[in-house]
Amino acid sequence: QVQLVESGGGLVQPGGSLRLSCAASGSIFHIYAMAWYRQAPGKQRELVAGFTSGGSTNYADSVKGRFTISRDNPKNTVYLQMNSLKAEDTAVYYCNAYLRTTVVGSRSDYWGQGTQVTVSS
Repeated sequence: QVQLVESGGGLVQPGGSLRLSCAASGSIFHIYAMAWYRQAPGKQRELVAGFTSGGSTNYADSVKGRFTISRDNPKNTVYLQMNSLKAEDTAVYYCNAYLRTTVVGSRSDYWGQGTQVTVSS
């Protein structure tokens, strides 16, 4: 019953900004980590930014200084603020969560449906 729903993608010019949102809903006992991945045509899905429940964060080298991941714990929502966008950032962006649905359940990865980000002039 867990769902991850991304929003905020779109078409922007180089140098522009977008803010992606991912809202997790359903039966969630504990989220161990959440992250944003992206996949461009012909390329493997790659980690863009993520954080653990302990608050540690990490970013892909290609987005450091431009992207910022943040979260709203009460709402189980993670954001990705993307500034100074480049054409190379064009991809489908996916939200990922590693979580338990119950106190004794197994931990599993869940994925959102993806949101398209296109950076073009």
